[in-house]
Amino acid sequence: MGDHGSGRQWSGREGSILDFILRLVALIGTLSSAIVMGTTKEGIPFLSHFIHFHALFTDLPTLKFFVIANGVVSVYLVFSLCVAMLRIMRSNGCDDNRQMVDRLRMLLLLFDTLMLVLLTSGVSAATAIVYLAHKGNITTAWVPICDEFASFCGRILSSLFGSYGTMVIFVFTIFLSSAPFFSHH
Repeated sequence: MGDHGSGRQWSGREGSILDFILRLVALIGTLSSAIVMGTTKEGIPFLSHFIHFHALFTDLPTLKFFVIANGVVSVYLVFSLCVAMLRIMRSNGCDDNRQMVDRLRMLLLLFDTLMLVLLTSGVSAATAIVYLAHKGNITTAWVPICDEFASFCGRILSSLFGSYGTMVIFVFTIFLSSAPFFSHH
């Protein structure tokens, strides 16, 4: 796998393959989070079967932002998978290819960082709303709704897990992508 002491062990073909796999798993996480949140709705009857209260993710702008952020990150990850595949094909050790692979790694590092920031902001906003939905806030007269809308709350909570997992993958990917830049060649 390379010299384990130099930080370059992930800069070759093995590192490019690992990068591709991590991006694929991250895509699955963000896409599933966006789909689960985007399809979340629940209605409960009130006093009769003719009057229903509905809970939709679109009722809360922060949950809409969460879906949009996950969607943007998913689209980015599709493009970055193409770049990661190109890195795998180009990582044969030639100096010309090496410079191109380093440029691609730097570009991915920049955009990975931006996508991590976007995803973190979306997840943070959604987490705050999920907390309020579960616990409420007496000071602002926000009553907990999860006792009545259990399915809705369960789905929005479960949609957070894919995004949190993707955040961890992005941190790991950023670490792996930046390590060769700080090692001595």
